[in-house]
Amino acid sequence: MQESFWRELLEEFHRPLSNPVLIFSLILLIILLSPILLRKLNIPGIIGLIISGVVIGPHGLNILAKNSAIDLFSTIGLLYIMFIAGLELDLNEFQKHKNRSFVFGALTFFIPLSIGYPVCYYLLGYGANASFLTASMFATHTLVAYPIVTRFGISKQSAVAIAVGGTILTDTAVLIILAVIMGASKGNLNQEFWIRLGTSLAIFSGIMFFLIPRIARWFFRKLESEKTSHYIFVLSVVFFAAFLAEVAGVESIIGAFVAGLALNKLIPHSSALMNRIEFIGNAIFIPFFLISVGMLVDIRVIFNGYTALLVAGVLTVTALVGKWLAAFTTQKLFSYKTAERQLIFGLSSAHAAATLAIILVGFREGILDENILNGTIILILITCLVASFATEHAAKKLVLDSDGGMNLDKGTLLDKEHILLPIEDYEKVEPMLELAILFKDKKSPHPITVLSVVPNNEEAENNLLIARKKLEKSYQIAAATDTNLNVIASIDHNINSGIIRTSKEIMASMVILNWPEKNTMMEKFFGETTENMLSGLDRNIIISDTNRVLITHKRILIFCPPLVELEKGFSTCLDTVLRLSKELSIPVFCYCNPKSQRAINAYLEASKSGAISFYQFDDWADFLVLSKTIQQDDIMIFFAGRKGSLSYDPVFDNILLKLDKYFGSTTKLMIYPSQFDSDHKFEEYEDINAETLNKGIEKIQKIGREIGNIFKSGKED
Repeated sequence: MQESFWRELLEEFHRPLSNPVLIFSLILLIILLSPILLRKLNIPGIIGLIISGVVIGPHGLNILAKNSAIDLFSTIGLLYIMFIAGLELDLNEFQKHKNRSFVFGALTFFIPLSIGYPVCYYLLGYGANASFLTASMFATHTLVAYPIVTRFGISKQSAVAIAVGGTILTDTAVLIILAVIMGASKGNLNQEFWIRLGTSLAIFSGIMFFLIPRIARWFFRKLESEKTSHYIFVLSVVFFAAFLAEVAGVESIIGAFVAGLALNKLIPHSSALMNRIEFIGNAIFIPFFLISVGMLVDIRVIFNGYTALLVAGVLTVTALVGKWLAAFTTQKLFSYKTAERQLIFGLSSAHAAATLAIILVGFREGILDENILNGTIILILITCLVASFATEHAAKKLVLDSDGGMNLDKGTLLDKEHILLPIEDYEKVEPMLELAILFKDKKSPHPITVLSVVPNNEEAENNLLIARKKLEKSYQIAAATDTNLNVIASIDHNINSGIIRTSKEIMASMVILNWPEKNTMMEKFFGETTENMLSGLDRNIIISDTNRVLITHKRILIFCPPLVELEKGFSTCLDTVLRLSKELSIPVFCYCNPKSQRAINAYLEASKSGAISFYQFDDWADFLVLSKTIQQDDIMIFFAGRKGSLSYDPVFDNILLKLDKYFGSTTKLMIYPSQFDSDHKFEEYEDINAETLNKGIEKIQKIGREIGNIFKSGKED
């Protein structure tokens, strides 16, 4: 009995392992331990996964064999890398640098190809077809090191944008070349071949860029609360796109990348859905792919003789030199820093997916021999190691340089950023918190504070418990996006005074209020809430009305009346709006006068916060004339000054009523920038009541405006 037990147990560990539970347990153990162990040696975790694959693979200890399950997870991981690369690509930044991406794509394609062909033809002595196919392999690269970029938080860098853009251009060109060479080897390279390839690629592009975004926007809007369904839908799009790409005659990795581009604007980087996509990919699928790459490596080919060693060495050196020259030329053309050049080289020097596709197809068709195949496997291992080291070193340097170059004011602003989210209607918790998460700077050390103020009456304690229970949902929303949250339920005689008191206690820099319900008494709202809040609290105050799912919007329209750019908190509020634009990947358009445009442009150039398109407008008394330019899928953001501020104009006294009346179904944000560095700037003069003086000035301004309108109408007559 005991002997049979031990015999059965030993059979379970017979190499290669066949028990699926044991195989999965071993791979999870490798995914867990290898990055932790190698991190102590300052070696990137990616390398640990690849080396682990070498050790446990069929050419190592033969613990695992390549089977359908590992191939499936490996394929998912590869597609995941390409999908995340397309999803995280800052399209606004890519649009800004698209010419540079095309230039880098051309350089990283033609330089390795022009070096590789003579090396293979003259030095290694291969024929024309074999030399050209092998040289095209040098032009490809796989974004194996991209998870390092994501981990260091520099995926929005322009160098990353052009490297990723160049990747898809060169890989697409190489994979099309592969299709052409295979057609030529089979004698099918005729007019019908070109027509079929061009037509299938055109149909594929139409489906992905026109049909899929519309279906996704409808799906996210109709099933807003079904968060699990959102993730399943995204995965379905990725694999459907990969399949369509294969049908169109190119590799599936192109389809996965295109799926990322198609869904880019619909999945904000700080959203819960994005967090799920990255978490599952980085935890399971991408490590599976890296381990499977290591399992392909056969170290024994080095000992098969001089020829195998020579071919492996020549292929590896040629591949690295070609990519380095492309990165160096790009640096010189666009005046990049050394760290940026190294980052471009690191991202573009790893050969894995497309390289394997080309070489394996060529080997199966008899165009390439075993020496090229084995040499390519060694090339994959070495280039992945070099790419990982180069990318991590460059990423660290860029992060240190950016932090080192940050001025004191910017750092102080980040330290001060603290968003307060008062909640009165608990049904509005989710949309308001999602908006606050998109507003929040990820470098800020402070959490988002959610506040519920309970009236101080006989039921106060019971209402306090109810409020805390209802606010528990906010923890789930924040946890899904890895956002720190602080929930406060407070008792106060007046809701407004409770909000003001709490904002001062936690030193909040921004307060986000919900737009009043239409059945609320407007006099009460404007008389108590808005006016009391604006006069009693000098913070950046945002009143939000989100009528649609945020990801379904296509533009942000900013309305900046004269002198609002001089308010103390304007630049912080503008940065918040630009952050929202980047998260939603939608453009920003600003309506203002020429003087405000010059001031805003100067700030954008100095801070490099983003880009804005301007429309000149100065007739703010007739603001509603702009209604014809505003669409249902726009986000309206109106900046206004408090009473007594530089930018205050009595014409905007009823602006909230007008916006609610004429743009009730449009998403609207009303922003009141702070005036001073701190509250009660002139508290030593509290005995002087400026209210009467302000009212007198307002009356004079209104009389002057009426007189101006009389003369204006007289001229028109």
